[in-house]
Amino acid sequence: MHVGLLIYGSLTTVSGGFIYDRNLGRYLQEAGDRVEVISLPWRPYGVSLLDNLNPKLRRRLTQTAFDVLLEDELVHPACFWFNQRLRGRLSYPVIAIVHHLRCRERHPAIMRRLYRMAEQRYLASVDACICVSRTTAQDVADVVGGTLPLVVASPGRDGLPGSISRAGVRARATAPGPFNLIFVGNLIPRKELHTLLAALAMLPRDAWHLTVAGSLEMDTAYVDAIRRQINDAGLASRVSLLGALPARELAARCAASHLLAVPSSYEGFGIVYLESMQFGLPAIAGNAGAAREIITHAQNGFLVPPGNPEPLARHIELLMRDRTLLLEMSLAAQESVAAHPTWNESAACARAFLQHFLR
Repeated sequence: MHVGLLIYGSLTTVSGGFIYDRNLGRYLQEAGDRVEVISLPWRPYGVSLLDNLNPKLRRRLTQTAFDVLLEDELVHPACFWFNQRLRGRLSYPVIAIVHHLRCRERHPAIMRRLYRMAEQRYLASVDACICVSRTTAQDVADVVGGTLPLVVASPGRDGLPGSISRAGVRARATAPGPFNLIFVGNLIPRKELHTLLAALAMLPRDAWHLTVAGSLEMDTAYVDAIRRQINDAGLASRVSLLGALPARELAARCAASHLLAVPSSYEGFGIVYLESMQFGLPAIAGNAGAAREIITHAQNGFLVPPGNPEPLARHIELLMRDRTLLLEMSLAAQESVAAHPTWNESAACARAFLQHFLR
């Protein structure tokens, strides 16, 4: 197959959606397919709407003989009318990779209505969808109706190198010393690091340490606010902002931690929850979105309401004080990973779906 892949920015961007796109592209190439990346510039949402009139993109897509065009749904503001204008002029199907819908995030009501309208028109303009979770598939069906062909191909469990033995999990849980938490995610408001910091400020300062691994460049105003929050709460000695880490270093940090805490307001899947469980980490996540497909509350982690630090603090304190419960949940987390596919298994499912649409 000759596959076009339309994205914003660079495929090397460190985020769950780009990790997914990279792994799918890698698998397609290893299977003998040709993958041609088409990149649109990152621009504010409203400005991106102008790409619906982009003549260069129109020429690129109408003059290239793809077998199929994959569009990361992130580009929907640039394509919701563009795709409709090209319908009938393309010799190949257009299939969206849907990580999560923007209209499902927390926004003012008027903005959510705007996003829903744009995404509804976008989804009506494609031939099918690859969804990263059952939750996202249901969201797509709710927005556009149940007639759009789709497949669920979830992210793989084997994204980070290395592992930890059950004996290692046991030794880590029962060893004396501070309780080590890790937050993995780009520092943007949706990931709710501010809520996690507010929760930790309620706990004894000498009992825990938080490692934050994620890009500090995506929302510099938010990062500045996080730094102020840390300093104002007197947490500078308890919180390490490391920025984005290479995979091996991130794996080592996970192996040395007791708990992953990323209480996002919404996740279309939440790759970090699955990857951390490979290292026997229970995970705390927001209860909106697809994290519940990975986390079973009070078994291998906890699901908490977004924006509320009190229940988050209670769950952290519970595991901090009860190392027997921590061990039980750590082992349950590690065991639950096997229920999820590898990246190659997931990508094979997506590739088989694509082949159904070849003309």
